[in-house]
Amino acid sequence: MNLGESIKMSWQTLAANKLRSSLTMLGIIIGNASVIAMIGVGEGGKRYAASQFQSLGTNVLFIITGSDSTRRNILTPPPRLVLADAEAIAQQVPSVKAVAPEVRGSERTTYNDRFRTTPLIGTTPEYSQVRDVNTYIGRFFDAQDLRRNARVAALGCDTAKLFFGSLPSQVPNKEPECKPDSPNPVQFVVNPIGQQVRIRGTAYEVIGIMESKGAFLGFNQDDTILLPLTTMVNRLGGRNTSPYGIAIQVINVSAKDDQSVTSAKFQIENLLRLRHQVDDTFTIRTQKDAIEIVDNVTTALTAMLAAIAGISLLVGGIGIMNIMLVSVTERTQEIGLRKAIGASQKDILTQFLIEAVILGIVGGVLGTSLGIGGIVVVAAYTPLESTISLGAIGLAVGVSGVIGLFFGVFPAKQAAALDPIVALRSNV
Repeated sequence: MNLGESIKMSWQTLAANKLRSSLTMLGIIIGNASVIAMIGVGEGGKRYAASQFQSLGTNVLFIITGSDSTRRNILTPPPRLVLADAEAIAQQVPSVKAVAPEVRGSERTTYNDRFRTTPLIGTTPEYSQVRDVNTYIGRFFDAQDLRRNARVAALGCDTAKLFFGSLPSQVPNKEPECKPDSPNPVQFVVNPIGQQVRIRGTAYEVIGIMESKGAFLGFNQDDTILLPLTTMVNRLGGRNTSPYGIAIQVINVSAKDDQSVTSAKFQIENLLRLRHQVDDTFTIRTQKDAIEIVDNVTTALTAMLAAIAGISLLVGGIGIMNIMLVSVTERTQEIGLRKAIGASQKDILTQFLIEAVILGIVGGVLGTSLGIGGIVVVAAYTPLESTISLGAIGLAVGVSGVIGLFFGVFPAKQAAALDPIVALRSNV
């Protein structure tokens, strides 16, 4: 009997027992669907995390006050970074393109009868360059505003929509965005530029609305108010001064290019150690470091979830072996008759192996289709991108076939080893 005839006969045998074959494949289907979906969701999570970090700007380094150990010590707070540190970095580190120190707070903000407690960011004009933020309408504050402690403010998109209202979305189920090239741009009911919002009872002129940046690790970058750093410290701060100057929470630094990030980090570390004479005053995080950490975490979680899902494949393989053993018992007389009319042990072995492999491959294909459908659904209803790995699909289907072959060997050997005389005499 040639291979084609064996495949045809195996297919007919499985088709004759559709319910049993379907239930046998169920474990393989669930296992493949789970593995494909987990890998796809994991890859989508990586891309989403990378895009979130890219929204912070390109080639960015973040200098944070204190080390991990000193920040946990609430009795002895770490020495503070100051504005002079940021100025020294901008002047003395050749691999740096721009520096934007940052002071944060939150205050009650009102406009007419609308109010809310809004996060405030006091920074310098270089912030727009370092963090890659642009104005949707209006302008960002400049060096003159910084020198004058000007009472001006640039509002995040969500803050502006809350205070000034926006017309209904032009695209169903999509929030309008503060982006000029968006198919669904925000149209404000009241033109925000030139309006006065009150922060802690003092009026500030709205000079610009920032483009939408989205949320980052739970922090909504569009729900903020940006102020000149001097205005933030002198008019709203009071707690941010020290004997060494204006205390800074974060110094945002943009390297000249990708190749300059490592050298910029090294040079900044040396400069700050010389200025502070201690090593635990600051911590420098690069954008690449953060992306690598997220990648490692998501890779580990994806591998763990895929391994758990892979257990279903093992269970499916055991199910195939179980059903094939039952099939051998039920088809004892058939096997004896085929041997009596000339079928060899190899023919019997081949047929049962082919049946097991067909169950594995068909279950793998169906499970893969189900997994791809799950990825598409997740992408449609979550921020995660739809990521379908052809390698994972090929691997899953291939593993399904191998599992069918592996768990089909023992039943096939049992069938091939049956004595034809004993098989024909069987009443089973």
